[in-house]
Amino acid sequence: MSTTTEKSKPTAQTISPAEMLEHWQGHRGLTRRVIEAFPDDAFFTYTIGGMRPFVEMVMEMMAIGAPALREIVTGEQIHLREHFDHGNSKARILEVWDQQTEEINEFFNQIPLERFQETVTLFGQFTFPVWSQIAYAIDNEIHHRGQAYVYLRSLGIAPPLFYER
Repeated sequence: MSTTTEKSKPTAQTISPAEMLEHWQGHRGLTRRVIEAFPDDAFFTYTIGGMRPFVEMVMEMMAIGAPALREIVTGEQIHLREHFDHGNSKARILEVWDQQTEEINEFFNQIPLERFQETVTLFGQFTFPVWSQIAYAIDNEIHHRGQAYVYLRSLGIAPPLFYER
């Protein structure tokens, strides 16, 4: 499928926005199950080889996904905020994760097709096309989830199957 923007610049489309959102939400569901698989204490403290505890990686994911979409849709610059008070509660982390999952649905569905090719600067520092910004959020989540798989396996816990999204 090919579309044309207002400037008559042809753009190619290989995946629909709905398919991209479904793909992302599949990853988010899997990451949620990985968070749930962690023993509470290990989620907040366990590290290997100088990597951060998984909670810090999760907060980074949460600082990027929904806030990036909010900035894309509203045009309001968002400050990259990688930490929030979770009170060392995995339940609180999951509550915010679920809220952001809904925000991703809400904001993603407000992006017109032609905007996916538009270059935007997010968090005042990252300048790429909208589709690339979204792909980065997904890639970042996959990367950190891979680190969490290593943590879980080293703790003797079988992680959720990566292909069950």
